[in-house]
Amino acid sequence: MKNLFLLDYLACILFRSLGAIFRFIPVEWSLCFGRLLGDIFYYFDLKHKARCYANLKFALGENLAPKEISRITHDFYRSFGESLIEIFLIPKVDKAYMDKYVIVEGLDNIYSGLKKGKGVILIAVHAGSWELANIICANLGFPFCLFVKDQDFPRLNGLLNKYRRQKGCKIITKEGGLKQLIEAFKSNYAIGITLDQGGKTGELVGFFGKTASMSTGGIKLAYKYDAPIIPVYFRRTSDHKVKVLVGDEIKLNKTQDIEADLKENLKKVTGIFEALIRSYPKEYLWTYKIWKYSDQRNILILSDTKAGHLRQSEAVSNVIREYLEKKGIEVKVSVAEVKFKDNLGKFGLTLDNLLSGKYGSQGNLAGLKRSLSEDTYRIISHVRPDIVISCGSKLAAVNFVVSREALSKSIVIMRPSILSLNKFDLVIMPRHDKPPRKKNVVVTAGALNLINEKYLKEQSDKLVRSSILGVSSSDLYIGVLIGGDSKGFKLRRDTVLELINQLKSASEKLRAYILITTSRRTPEEAEALLKQELQSYPRTKLMVIANEKNIPEAVGGILGLSKVIVSSPESISMLSEAANSAKPVLVFEAGGLSRKHKAFLKDLSGNKHIILSKVDNLGRKLEDAWNSRDPVIPLEDNELVREAVEKIL
Repeated sequence: MKNLFLLDYLACILFRSLGAIFRFIPVEWSLCFGRLLGDIFYYFDLKHKARCYANLKFALGENLAPKEISRITHDFYRSFGESLIEIFLIPKVDKAYMDKYVIVEGLDNIYSGLKKGKGVILIAVHAGSWELANIICANLGFPFCLFVKDQDFPRLNGLLNKYRRQKGCKIITKEGGLKQLIEAFKSNYAIGITLDQGGKTGELVGFFGKTASMSTGGIKLAYKYDAPIIPVYFRRTSDHKVKVLVGDEIKLNKTQDIEADLKENLKKVTGIFEALIRSYPKEYLWTYKIWKYSDQRNILILSDTKAGHLRQSEAVSNVIREYLEKKGIEVKVSVAEVKFKDNLGKFGLTLDNLLSGKYGSQGNLAGLKRSLSEDTYRIISHVRPDIVISCGSKLAAVNFVVSREALSKSIVIMRPSILSLNKFDLVIMPRHDKPPRKKNVVVTAGALNLINEKYLKEQSDKLVRSSILGVSSSDLYIGVLIGGDSKGFKLRRDTVLELINQLKSASEKLRAYILITTSRRTPEEAEALLKQELQSYPRTKLMVIANEKNIPEAVGGILGLSKVIVSSPESISMLSEAANSAKPVLVFEAGGLSRKHKAFLKDLSGNKHIILSKVDNLGRKLEDAWNSRDPVIPLEDNELVREAVEKIL
């Protein structure tokens, strides 16, 4: 409190001293200094400039290039600088000042409203110099009063209110608001009220394509006192004069449904100001969080066209959707396929952003344009996301640029190439990649996936409905997931033959049926052996050869219907899906796996998420797992991600 008192005291002295200087020199010089002040803020106020640019991008980015948005951002700061200086000039406002520096368009609309004798509500938004606009209204020849919110600095607040009153502006404060308000309407005053920045108590209304909180005060007062409501907007002319635009009286809907009328009228008034802001964007106060209280969020998934990567991104997206929808927030998810011109472009974009600061890439998409295909750039440069998700190191730089451009939350899955982890809000990395300990890093055991109880039920039901071989949810099944060749790993003929023998033996002893699916990486020789030995085998109820005819619900359906899962060892994503099913998962061992992959298998086995087995011992291990009553320990990766997501949102 002592520091606040001292700061208030010093601020008041500074305000008086600077005010005396700016009122002494010519107005043109003062405004020129204001524009220079705006330039300084533009180059050094990085945080608010980024917010200003991102808001402009969201509101107008569909029709404007990044360079044009940057220009408007700079223009806003210059106008804002002039507005700050004009606060010092308030005591100087008189008829001569008004005649020389102020133009009022539509003044007759106010006088027409006042003729009804019920007062007039002049509704505005935070645009231009609203402090000067209030004083202008108080000097147009009609009684005018203003709602004010007390600032944290009482001395400075008192000085500003003194300036307002000296120029004929009646002040209505929070303490005596209702009584003063009734008197103002009875005395046929024009009352200035702002529409935007409704905060937690405001009403959500569409504003540039997304709901924003708007204040209902002006509309409610118009209802209660039957006062005309007139929009007022502030703009600057090319010769730096002030033009106050007074609109026509807004005809409000008045039916028996008061709540519906309030919503509809708020939409109407908001729409009027949205059109004015589009016409004169540099005047609006873009530096606050306009859509902070919105009940809508847009998630953008960047895809490198790899199915496994996309599934991981979708898993994170689902976690976010569930969290936000519980809060009553509508979530829209879109997927953008990212195609690079070539490998050089991909590497060049990463280098471009290697040393880029938090706001360095905003407004400068040249590197993105050089690196991406024309179609990808066109889509990416106009997106308006709140959250950006990507999986795979090659998309990390694109994620960084897109999320910084929109000031959205950035989530990357896997190590983001050579980029610093600090560039992203959340980094999700598997344990076998040896992630560092950081607040924004979540360590997972495997690959994220969509597998949960609800998903398995949906996929199982689909598989049962689509099966022509009589797959039933009442039978007992061994589920088999066969991958294929990968870097260093080969699915050998002898391994496949032994696997088939073990499956046949176990299915006979357990009186279980077999559900089996291959992947697109499964070699032809392995596919041929499986078809030869198992396709006509009586206990095979389903065989999906992915390279011939894939079934989207094959993996999820098999995981949901089976009592025990058998899987090949080479696919991290496939094993992670199996381990998330809450079923015993047997993984047969094979040669050719990398050291990192072996560490992954050892970690999952050590934490009892999977059971490793020699292929020639698979039948016995399968029987043990089938008859075991020990609880299965599923992966907790999705829950870890959920906790991390809640923190950043």
